[in-house]
Amino acid sequence: MTIRSNSFAHMCARHVRGAARSTTLYILAAALAAGFGLWAAERHFAPPPLPPPPALQTVALFPVARSLPAFTLQTGDGGTLTPAALKGHWTLVYLGFTHCPDVCPTTLQALGVAAKSWASLPTDTRPRVLFVSVDPQRDSPAHTAQYAHYFGKGIIGATADEQTLTTFAHALGMVFFIPKNNDGKNYEVDHSSSVAVLDPAGDMVGTITPQPPPAQPFDPARIGADLLALAHWR
Repeated sequence: MTIRSNSFAHMCARHVRGAARSTTLYILAAALAAGFGLWAAERHFAPPPLPPPPALQTVALFPVARSLPAFTLQTGDGGTLTPAALKGHWTLVYLGFTHCPDVCPTTLQALGVAAKSWASLPTDTRPRVLFVSVDPQRDSPAHTAQYAHYFGKGIIGATADEQTLTTFAHALGMVFFIPKNNDGKNYEVDHSSSVAVLDPAGDMVGTITPQPPPAQPFDPARIGADLLALAHWR
């Protein structure tokens, strides 16, 4: 009786071990099948990779795009400008102030001329220029927009309170400084002179840096050609 019971126990143990191995193999097979299905789905449904970026003359692209935090700027028509409003277009962003004696008008003049290069593109994909005044003490949204339109009807002018502008500038890797002891009328605002390049997703993907003398700081023809190339790229 004892021998017969031990044999039966061994048979049961082998059966349990065999069932466990079968279950393990089934789980592994199911996991492999699921993994293969996911890989196949990604291969089938994932968008095709983007072609390499075009050769650019003045825009320096980053290796990795930089996402911008949420922001709200005030526009001249009493509306607001948020990240969602920048999506779908390549956008050149320049920070300055309307009382600037030389750098700001020179830069906006170049960007306004460059914008003529892509004027024939469809309005829903046409690159845009955004001028943001970092001098809210003197530049109202309406005055900022009026100043921007002087250099090009399509240039967007906007501003905000100083704290919002500081956060926005830092997100672009830029800075500005307003003298604290000013009379409210006659003072200079120090600010970054480069132009930020945003892609159609609203991410910052590069910059345009002014060239040192004797070269022209911003070449409209080269900027226009670069934005046209980028607009046709994606």
